[in-house]
Amino acid sequence: MDKKLDRRWNHNIHYYDIALAAAPMARTALDVGTGDGLLAARLAENVDEVTGIDSDSETLTNTQKNASADVTWIAGDVLTYPLPEGHYDLVTAVATVHHFPDLAAGLGRLARLTAHGGTLVVIGCARSSTAQDYVLELVGAIQHQVLSRRRGYWQHNAPVQMLFPHTYTQVKSIATAVLPGLSWRRLPLWRYAITWQKPKSDF
Repeated sequence: MDKKLDRRWNHNIHYYDIALAAAPMARTALDVGTGDGLLAARLAENVDEVTGIDSDSETLTNTQKNASADVTWIAGDVLTYPLPEGHYDLVTAVATVHHFPDLAAGLGRLARLTAHGGTLVVIGCARSSTAQDYVLELVGAIQHQVLSRRRGYWQHNAPVQMLFPHTYTQVKSIATAVLPGLSWRRLPLWRYAITWQKPKSDF
């Protein structure tokens, strides 16, 4: 990846390493809601076949113009686009699933796209509702100030949806029902992380 792009920082980029570390042996990867394509480009450094899909065609057009990575770009809705189910060793969705009209159905779709034995990683946004959430908001605010002063804050070009339909507690409950055995982490910088390995037998 271009070194200038690699120096970009924002709340989403901060957690890319969770996705990158989830499946080091992946041969196929799908980045859902790829936006500016930065995560897809980083995945392509180590993964043979990388696909980035985004429903915003204008953003994706700009991504394709500026991208140097060997990535297949698809303008389409991951919920309906005819992607091969059970094909991707790694499926990533960063700041994406809160756009789904039905979170459970959307997570189910991502699970079906994941290969048996593969990994699904969701870095998501939600609303605070508990004491722990508000403590982490404070930690995140401090962390944001320190890191943005040190590294600068890069604003991506993809559409932003700041009205989150679920609380963190609700997201965890829904995801646990859809993705049994998931690993859940509540993160500073207003994010959570779900890591789920699809069973090697039928899901």
